[in-house]
Amino acid sequence: MPYTTNPHLPRLRMEAAQLVLRQGWSTREVARHIGFNQSTVVRWVRSARCTTRQTLPTTSSRPHRHPSALPDDTVCAIVAYRQQYHRCAEVLVHLLARDGIVVSLSSVKRTLKRHGLVYPSPWKKWHQYPPRPIAEKPGSLVEIDTIHDGVPDQRLSVYTLLDVCSRWAYAWPVLGINTHRSLRFVTTARGVAPFPFHTLQSDHGSEFSKWFTTMVAAHGMAHRHSRVRQPNDNAHLERFNRTLQDECLRRCARSLRAWQRAIPEYLRYYNAERPHLGLGLQTPLEVMRSY
Repeated sequence: MPYTTNPHLPRLRMEAAQLVLRQGWSTREVARHIGFNQSTVVRWVRSARCTTRQTLPTTSSRPHRHPSALPDDTVCAIVAYRQQYHRCAEVLVHLLARDGIVVSLSSVKRTLKRHGLVYPSPWKKWHQYPPRPIAEKPGSLVEIDTIHDGVPDQRLSVYTLLDVCSRWAYAWPVLGINTHRSLRFVTTARGVAPFPFHTLQSDHGSEFSKWFTTMVAAHGMAHRHSRVRQPNDNAHLERFNRTLQDECLRRCARSLRAWQRAIPEYLRYYNAERPHLGLGLQTPLEVMRSY
């Protein structure tokens, strides 16, 4: 993934490089002017000399090398064994160890995937991830999730929702979750929120299934899933879930009736009075007034 999603940085990089190449500024002057490190400006100038583009696009932040990377001969051996025996990764680990090549199962699986030697399962559900919308205004990207507390027979759950731009949050405690309650939660939150919802983002839980996606689209909202085993995609809401548990749920009795009384009171405090460091010590309602 790229290290930033700022859409203006590619243009800024090229403009900074042109100040050096065309107007004769020094890299130190440009660095002071735009607020970046001088070594960063030097790299931009070097890249601008080698391209005819009008911008310097953001590239992947994936490292080119790693000190713990597998040796080239081990990688070649894994690929050769796969092509020769056509066996799964577990068997390849055994065969490699038998011949004196010790390598972990995860390394074999990762190597096979990078070389396109993973055979897809006909039963595996393949997910598509459209581009993540930029949270440029309230409602552009709204994250939804669930919190569970207790064992399955005595479990209490809370639907949670948070707008990434304004950090406006909403929550609804229930005794159980399903797709119908998920849709009811979203429609209820949509009626309470002071802005419309454009895109919803959730994990791959069963409560956010294809039926939920279809019904959400019928209500004029798009629905996208976060990447599998990537909780950072919903990082804003995951942090709100922890805050809700620490500052509200753990301070009241563990019962549905107690949560139904405590959560609305806490949401009023969270949205209207609680300052947020991520918002420059503003509240969500103060941020929404600027749009």
